[in-house]
Formats: sequence, C-alpha cells, structure tokens
Amino acid sequence: MKYFEVKFTINPFDEVTRDILTALLGDAGFESFVPDDEGMLAYVQQKDYDESAVQTIESGFVNHSIRHTVSEAPDEDWNQTWEEEGFEPIVLDRLVCVHDTRHTDVPSCRYDIVINPRMAFGTGTHPTTRQILRQLCEMDLEGRCIIDAGCGTGVLGLLCAKRGASEVFAYDIDEWSVENTRVNAELNGISNLSVCEGDAAVLPQDGRHDLLIANINRNILLADMPRFAKALHLGGQLLLSGFYEADVESLLEKGRLLGFELEKQTAEDGWAMLLLRLA
Repeated sequence: MKYFEVKFTINPFDEVTRDILTALLGDAGFESFVPDDEGMLAYVQQKDYDESAVQTIESGFVNHSIRHTVSEAPDEDWNQTWEEEGFEPIVLDRLVCVHDTRHTDVPSCRYDIVINPRMAFGTGTHPTTRQILRQLCEMDLEGRCIIDAGCGTGVLGLLCAKRGASEVFAYDIDEWSVENTRVNAELNGISNLSVCEGDAAVLPQDGRHDLLIANINRNILLADMPRFAKALHLGGQLLLSGFYEADVESLLEKGRLLGFELEKQTAEDGWAMLLLRLA
C-alpha cells in the first residue's frame, strides 16, 4: 500500500488552525498526522489523494497562508525512527502502561502492553486513544466478543484481551497495521486476537458481538455505523473516538437512526469519545 507524505506549512502558525486543518484533511481521506512547529506532515494513500480537494481546503483559510508539498513515503523508511529510538512509555493512571521493547524500566501498572509501532499509529499518545483506554479499564470485558475497527497497532484490542475478552477481531485498511497488530499480539502472548486487512466490508454481520471499538475519523464512522450496528447484538455497545467535540451531534443523530442510545460522552483537548448502546 503506497502513501504520499504531504508537508503542510501554516503562516502565521497556531495550533488551533493546525487542528482545524487536521480535521478537514481527515475528511478528505488523510489517515495520520505528525505535527511540527510549522504545521504538520500528513499521510494519505496515493489512490485517495485529491490535489484539488487539498487546494480547496487551503483556500478556505482567509487569515492564514497554507502551502503544501507532496512526496512519496518510502516503505523502507516509515519505521526507521521507531526501530532505532522507540517511544517514551505512556502511563495512564497506573492502570495501563504502553511501551516498546527498548523500554523495560517502566512503572508497574495493572496492564502492561508492549508494542513496536509503525510511525506511532495508536501508541496511546493521542487524546482519542487515551480516552478509549481509560474507558476500557472501567468496563467488564470478561468473556466478551469484541471488534477493534481500524486497529492501527492493535493496542486497544490487546488491552481487551488482557482484560478477559474471549475473542477479539481486528481489521485495518493498512497492510502494515495488520502485520504490526499480529506482531504486537505475539509480543504480548495474546492468542485470541485475529486480524485481517480491509475496511468495514470485512465486518461479520452476525449480530453476536458485545462491543465494537472504532477510533477513526468522523466521515468513516458515519459511513460505517450501519455495518457496526449489524455486527452487534441488542444491548451491544459501540465505543467511538477519533473526532472533535463539534462532530458529536452528527454522530449521535446517525446513531439514533440506527437504534443506538448514548451511555457516556467525554472530551479531552477538544477530542471526543462516545459510548453508545444498541437498544
């Protein structure tokens, strides 16, 4: 799977503008973002890149000048920094510690998760991932059948398995994420997590799952929620993040049309999380 690396420069720079740009690019098909002091690097599958859409987004910022350059992201370089340096361990309330194999002197937490991520996709550093990790620690997952949609490194599914889930089915459109999740499952001694490559079309529509977790951008969530609903039984739960607080109402409205009721809503740094139940 080939990606473009797009360098965005914001002038004058401010974080609010970068956050807005991130949300708009997410709606335009970009999958991941690495912030810097001038703007960000953004990554998109080459087949999904739309130059005219990017130019339209940039032209909408009347008080800022936004420019971009596009280059191909070489496959062999994507994981080089993480292989050489790793990432600083993430500790959440002494409940969960997420770290790589290079960091072994880490605080003692109830759940220790070892991952070797590609480009930090889903290490636990982002507010969306942290909110979901905390929520999973509050839920009774013993014996439950769980789906991790858009699994990234697999860290959310791994926590579910460590908390007693009977089975975890994970999927991602990125072949690297699929392989990375397999590797991370082995690192953690997890045998009841299966993973496959694809989008929501790979979801089982058998209505037997207890919980589906999706940390994906708003537009994909809105498009995939009907399939999410068919994968869950009545009373099953849908745990969503990957979107801004401003996106909550559109997701709740879609959920209500599909029979979901709101159980819980949280926010951190402008990013939201929703826990819904299929009634």
